[in-house]
Amino acid sequence: MTYLVGKIALDITAGAPNNARGENNVGEVKRMWIGRNSHPYVSAQAFRRWVRDSLPAEVEVSPVTRSGSKANQQAYTAGRPDLYLDDDLFGYMVALKDGSYQRDTVLATGTLVSVVPRTPTRDFGTMSRGFGADENPVIHEHEHYSAELAADILVDLPRVGVFQVQGSGLRRNLTDAAAQEAEAAGAQRTSLRGLDSIGLPIEHRRHRIAVLLNTLAEVRGGAKRALHYGERSPALVLLAPLKGGNNPFTRVLTARAVREDRGYPHLETVFDTEVLREEIDAWSDELDGPVQLGWAPGFLTDQRDRVRDELDDLITDGTVIVDHPRTVLRGLAKAFEAGEHDDWFEDPRR
Repeated sequence: MTYLVGKIALDITAGAPNNARGENNVGEVKRMWIGRNSHPYVSAQAFRRWVRDSLPAEVEVSPVTRSGSKANQQAYTAGRPDLYLDDDLFGYMVALKDGSYQRDTVLATGTLVSVVPRTPTRDFGTMSRGFGADENPVIHEHEHYSAELAADILVDLPRVGVFQVQGSGLRRNLTDAAAQEAEAAGAQRTSLRGLDSIGLPIEHRRHRIAVLLNTLAEVRGGAKRALHYGERSPALVLLAPLKGGNNPFTRVLTARAVREDRGYPHLETVFDTEVLREEIDAWSDELDGPVQLGWAPGFLTDQRDRVRDELDDLITDGTVIVDHPRTVLRGLAKAFEAGEHDDWFEDPRR
């Protein structure tokens, strides 16, 4: 039983990728306060929406049903992970009169928070096109910022394409009728973590994780693209196959004080190779393959070359693989499609 765990980072330059509610005609970005410091962030919900919207055009996504009115509204997908990849990978909850069904997410993502404090700036704008000479323009303001955002990521591989049918209520992924339809279409009875389940054929499971990895390689989206368009695919991604599902690599990106030529200290985002090295050593009994580090050129300036040099021995012996994020993610996708990691899907308790 193996999970893909690690870190994902975005490089935001003068961007406003995720908006807050805003007040007084000011479009604000989302931020949190840690002590006295402002840290802009992109919510996990927003990033997952980007991933879902970036799925290939040929992937049929689950239809959404909206019901009720005012405070009693609800919206839910079809709840058919056997038919729809997004229901499988992103999870859902369907609450109906004849029963409730829920699937926990396969793709778990943290909030993408700026590693170092950043205070968004306000951009002042006006709308006066077509106004008369004596008419005042419409004034508006919005925030944007530059920052390195980072979040943890996990993919629960044994659950890709496997759906729980045991029990009642929220523990069940499928209705009895849906489970019967899935079996008639080729799904087979199995067990996952001691619970009765049905699983899609292995070639379907390979394909679904490959689609997810290829989509992560070229995520696009975000708010205010007309004014602050920017690249939203990962500038850095670290993925490691780990048997237990813990994520020991959450602290590889950190804020560190540095001094400029004039002696004034400031914080910058740093990739800490000592943290990576010590965590690899501490978790070596749980690692089920090399740690893959995708790093886009130009991200964190000269640190990319420094990290390569400092990890040279681990790169040479195959413990760590360093390449471009898109190359790493697409390479993993090809390996899954070729059946090279079928053992990562297995549940030893079955």
